[in-house]
Amino acid sequence: MDPARFARLRGTVVAFDRSVGLGEVRADGGECYRFHATRIADGLRAVDVGATVEFTVAAVGLGAWEAVELAAVGL
Repeated sequence: MDPARFARLRGTVVAFDRSVGLGEVRADGGECYRFHATRIADGLRAVDVGATVEFTVAAVGLGAWEAVELAAVGL
């Protein structure tokens, strides 16, 4: 396992469906990670597409990785 996977990353929200609470964030390095609204740190359960966020990547089972602890940057 690469320890860098657990560092805080910065990226941009490229998709978010408010009705189901699922989204995708693209890290500045180009990797894409899915996330669920419950993983947004401020508790609002929504984030705008195009927003810059910081996040951590965590294993969610069966070799999948997910963005967690998403927090908007620059507010």
